[in-house]
Amino acid sequence: MSATVDLTPAEVAERFRTGDSTVRWWRLVGKGPPSIRIGKRVLYPVEGIREFEAGLRAAATRQAV
Repeated sequence: MSATVDLTPAEVAERFRTGDSTVRWWRLVGKGPPSIRIGKRVLYPVEGIREFEAGLRAAATRQAV
């Protein structure tokens, strides 16, 4: 069984070069990558982050055309 890698909000903010507060805002309005809540912790599965990035790239490509 392989372990699933989850990122913290701070790690997601670093990956997207933005602030922690922006990641919290994305979660509040449902705009950012999918997250899960385990107890008091909020985590972001890497697969969800990859899908979110793919969507951002696709949108950027559509705008460039």
